[in-house]
Amino acid sequence: MRLNDFDFELPEALIAQHPLQERQSSRLMVLNRETQQAQLARFAEIVDWFRAGDVLVVNDTRVIPARLLGRKETGGRIEVFLVRRLPGDDETWACLTRCSKSPRTGMRLCFGEGLEGVVTEGGASPYRHVRFECPGDFAAVLGRVGRIPLPPYIRREATEEDHIRYQTVFARAAGAVAAPTAGLHFTGGILQALRTRGVDIRTLTLHVGLGTFLPVRTDNLAEHRMHEENYIVPADTAAAVNLAKQEGRRVIALGTTSTRTLEYAVDDRGRLCEGQGSCDLFIRPGFDFRIIDGLITNFHLPCSTLLMLVAAFAGRDFVLEAYRRAVAERFRFFSYGDCMLIL
Repeated sequence: MRLNDFDFELPEALIAQHPLQERQSSRLMVLNRETQQAQLARFAEIVDWFRAGDVLVVNDTRVIPARLLGRKETGGRIEVFLVRRLPGDDETWACLTRCSKSPRTGMRLCFGEGLEGVVTEGGASPYRHVRFECPGDFAAVLGRVGRIPLPPYIRREATEEDHIRYQTVFARAAGAVAAPTAGLHFTGGILQALRTRGVDIRTLTLHVGLGTFLPVRTDNLAEHRMHEENYIVPADTAAAVNLAKQEGRRVIALGTTSTRTLEYAVDDRGRLCEGQGSCDLFIRPGFDFRIIDGLITNFHLPCSTLLMLVAAFAGRDFVLEAYRRAVAERFRFFSYGDCMLIL
């Protein structure tokens, strides 16, 4: 398949710029892969499509306030975007920088509240490596000084509301620069209703990186390479998923990030492996899914790797027809938009 096989017409007015007042108030489209039928509902009704014994796997990553505005030691303004923490004992990060003149190695950057950074090296293009220093806990200072990095298609500055609503209610492990947005619809009440129904809710961590926003720049999809993202699969999650597969119970992934982690951290026998590593899996039509039986996901950008993953799971023609219906029904798209359940 080629890149333009995943294009569709999307009016800009359907790109959600703000969250709804209540998380669970979003709309839901339910796709049945067997019958090739789509049904419209409210997200608050999603519990009705689950069965006792289902395993729901969620990504518990937490978005960090990754945008830092400061000044170079020469006085010029600079914006630094934290992308990925590098291995080691100190707070050295691969970063993107925006300023009138690129910072040189050894240059000191100041961001306020005692937070400073030193450019240690160039890093792989287009990144700079920056070592951060501050009095006290780095995460705490970053929480006060940094800004939540909203996606580029949300054309406004982040507000205090975004610090709450651009996180899932189960966000725990800090490290993402973008939210696993399918999880934004869930509330504590919906999670409890699922548990009451007999659904086993398990967590994994995949720290979502900038690659989720990067466009595919090649018409030949085989030439596209995904950015690496750090993941952790806990032992109890691997055990619960493997037992469900063994017993013929469904495993439902909350979001494309959970899906990619589950389908990457699997051995030759089709068993999910506990542990941690870096995931660069690109799922597109033709992919052989070995773990997931269902997927909860938002509505994605035309020609995006996220749309390709959904098309791989449910079928390109079926998915694009569902997207055309979503446009006709005035569904809200992308991070703060509406939701889709595929079974």
